[in-house]
Amino acid sequence: MAADDRGPEGGEQVEIVEVGPRDGLQNESTVLSVEDRIRLIDRAVSAGVRRIEAVSFVNPKRVPQMAGAEEIMAGVDRGAGASFIGLALNRRGLDRALAAGVSEINVAVPATDGFSVRNQGATVDEMLDSLADMDRALEGTGVPLSVTISTAFGCPFDGEVSTERVREVARRVADTSAVEIALADTIGVGVPFQVRELTRAVGEVAPGQTLRCHFHNTRNTGYANALAAVEEGVRVLDSSLGGFGGCPFAPAATGNIATEDLLYLLHRSGMRTGIGLSEAAALGDWMGERLGKTPPAYLGRAGGFPA
Repeated sequence: MAADDRGPEGGEQVEIVEVGPRDGLQNESTVLSVEDRIRLIDRAVSAGVRRIEAVSFVNPKRVPQMAGAEEIMAGVDRGAGASFIGLALNRRGLDRALAAGVSEINVAVPATDGFSVRNQGATVDEMLDSLADMDRALEGTGVPLSVTISTAFGCPFDGEVSTERVREVARRVADTSAVEIALADTIGVGVPFQVRELTRAVGEVAPGQTLRCHFHNTRNTGYANALAAVEEGVRVLDSSLGGFGGCPFAPAATGNIATEDLLYLLHRSGMRTGIGLSEAAALGDWMGERLGKTPPAYLGRAGGFPA
């Protein structure tokens, strides 16, 4: 197979959901302007990204980095066919997201009460009830729903999370119209063994939903986990340009796996993403300049291979 900057021609497709504009920025001390966030999204689309977690409809007093969601949705270029995901944690956020014209709704439901109460002000059961209410509100809108099960691999407050616990949350999510379930290693504690165990368990109780994975590289296992997920048949992965990210409500949270580093891993493994490696690396560096820090990603420093 001939290779190019976007992966080997004829290689099996892996879809990348770019979460840099939301998860990548929400824990940074520097708040990017609405204009810079629009520029980031538009440049990601130009690089070949077709699904972007663009905005979060949360209280800007709690997460000031996410202020201006409506202005961003009004300003992004919708002509390239990309899908713009809006995160909503409650009915008010959902109503704002629909009014702003997002392409998809994502709802995060933690697997643990300790994180759920601190991050979202509700227990897991209350979040699942809220999810059911939002699901009903989406009927007839044509806007697809995806659900992220956060802290699926471990919780900073409740510790270990059992496979059975994640399976039960996934089973209840599968009762909604969600077309996709994402398993999130919110604090970067997971290892490939867990990836294999959780993807198989969730696949058993939610066979009708696409499975997606979201990894952080806090303990240097994020890329091994991503490859393990692909080997288990997962074909949708989250990543953040530059490797920025983290949760403001999780102690010692660090960045997502970097989009450019993930692209290198996938392309060299025979997978195609449709996203330009060099463009992604340049955009990760651009984010670093705007944030005033060196990106955690390595591709911007080392470059691809062969040159």
